[in-house]
Amino acid sequence: MADLQDDLHTATELGELDDLPESLPESLPEPLAESVPAEPYALVADPGTSPLERARAILGVHPVADGYNGLPWALRHLPWYDLELGESAVDTDVPRLREGHVGALLWSLHLPEGLDGDRAVGATLEQLDLVKTVVRAYPEGLRLAYTAGQITDVRNCGRISVLLGPAGAAALGDSLGTLRSLHALGLRALTLTGATWASEAGLTRFGEEVLREMNRLGVVADLSGASADTVRRVFAVSKAPALCTRSAARALRPHPANLPDDLLAELGEAKGLCMVPLTAEQTGPTVRDVADHLDHVRRIAGAECVGLSGTFDAGTAHPQELGDASCYPHLIAELLRRGWPESDIALLTWGNVQRVLRSADFTARAAQLRREPSTAKIADLDG
Repeated sequence: MADLQDDLHTATELGELDDLPESLPESLPEPLAESVPAEPYALVADPGTSPLERARAILGVHPVADGYNGLPWALRHLPWYDLELGESAVDTDVPRLREGHVGALLWSLHLPEGLDGDRAVGATLEQLDLVKTVVRAYPEGLRLAYTAGQITDVRNCGRISVLLGPAGAAALGDSLGTLRSLHALGLRALTLTGATWASEAGLTRFGEEVLREMNRLGVVADLSGASADTVRRVFAVSKAPALCTRSAARALRPHPANLPDDLLAELGEAKGLCMVPLTAEQTGPTVRDVADHLDHVRRIAGAECVGLSGTFDAGTAHPQELGDASCYPHLIAELLRRGWPESDIALLTWGNVQRVLRSADFTARAAQLRREPSTAKIADLDG
């Protein structure tokens, strides 16, 4: 836990890689999402090569930004591990991340069910401490990052970015002060489920205040597993795009975390991001099943609103040919066989996550000019 004290100001975490924050502008254009610069794109793969060779060429320029990885909790159960040379006890290590052309990934801080209150807050802090310890142990492979600019810097230096989150809503302990403290320690995504203020009934008044404070800080809302009422309320209230870090198409597979077509369409209108998980339970047993979900989400929500979520080391079975973090080229090759243009693949793997993170940063800068930190208490708004 001592490492947490060293990271209260996360902007200097990357040292020479830092994307130092600029001074705040006097005003920002509205809407903020339209002010976010687009990722540059150019054809990178020779059309005459095999789909797998083309996939690797594209991923060499537009690597995967993986929306969910459960490695931190998996490592807690290992007496010893080596992520640099390779670790057979888990699905994720540096060699396999490089083979899979993964450039960034969100490391989940989710906890086992049943933890709440102070226990959930403490366990989340321990998860943060573990992630930072692991990343520092492998500086030639992994680096912490907190913004879209830092992710790009880390990639340009040949490392893999680790973003902190999502954490569960229980990690806040119903306190906006705890949310600010977690953000100061690096948290960048929060799942809006499992709390009294974010339930099947939707967001309460306090829940909406949590969301506004997340917007002010730059913490992205994760809606995977949230009720339809919560999802729609987030789309209505939030000034920044939301993520679904582990959601596929319910029309193809009726899993509770998958999104029905009406919510996929609304997510597209809100410029959110549905990150399709590589799990047999949610998408099916083959790489073709995963590609079917990606096709469907792209058709309903749009090419700018679909992403990838490996969900490796999260305790789930994976489709054939997608068993660990090295396997992304096989999925991209399948999409190329289906006629996906390279521009859409570049958005899928890298560009869409960059857009969401940049939008969150722009929204936070604008909100901090207009809004002081909230002092609201759950008893005052929901009591």
